Amino acid sequence: MNEQIVVAAFAVAGGIFGFLADRLSVRWPPHLPDHQPRRIDWRTLVLIAAGAVVGGGLVARWWGQSGFVFLVIVAAALLVLLATDLDQKLLPDWVTLPLIVLTAVALVLGFSPLLADKSLGIVSGVAAAIIAPVFLFITDRILRGDLGDGDLKLSVSIGLLTGISLLVTGLLIASMAFSVVLIALIAVRKIGLKSAVPFGPVLIAAAFVAVLVG
Repeated sequence: MNEQIVVAAFAVAGGIFGFLADRLSVRWPPHLPDHQPRRIDWRTLVLIAAGAVVGGGLVARWWGQSGFVFLVIVAAALLVLLATDLDQKLLPDWVTLPLIVLTAVALVLGFSPLLADKSLGIVSGVAAAIIAPVFLFITDRILRGDLGDGDLKLSVSIGLLTGISLLVTGLLIASMAFSVVLIALIAVRKIGLKSAVPFGPVLIAAAFVAVLVG
């Protein structure tokens, strides 16, 4: 019963943080001087839902284990990035670069819980951090996409966090889920067939999947 209360409390806290991240994204990073902050909309609901699921899921999966606080910090940073990417199609260096440092230090020092107990954990993390941005860059150029530098930087930290196998698993699940969301948004005419869609949310969702099932 106590564990269920903690899970519920973190789910509520995660939902509140998701809401605050959404409200932050309408003002930071700075917009044009004449910009009018966006009202609460579907993106707000996505952030609240994501925060609640991740907050409760972290407790259910990692409560009492080493690395729990580290994962909470990473999850908070990813929620902020999700908010800015959905609102501005932007992944600020102020978050992506420190996240690379944090995940790299955690990997090397052995307190990154997804890879700490694996015999080749460091090798897997470093390999994923190299392969992920290279693969995304090459694929984007072939398909003539609109991948940004922020997406490449984010993929480095996610690779360091998850390693190769969890990254692949997370990307597969996240891509399928994101496709369903896009279809729903097109169906309700929130976006159009030619609307520019950021790739950051897929990477972030992949990281969340890896953290919650890893």
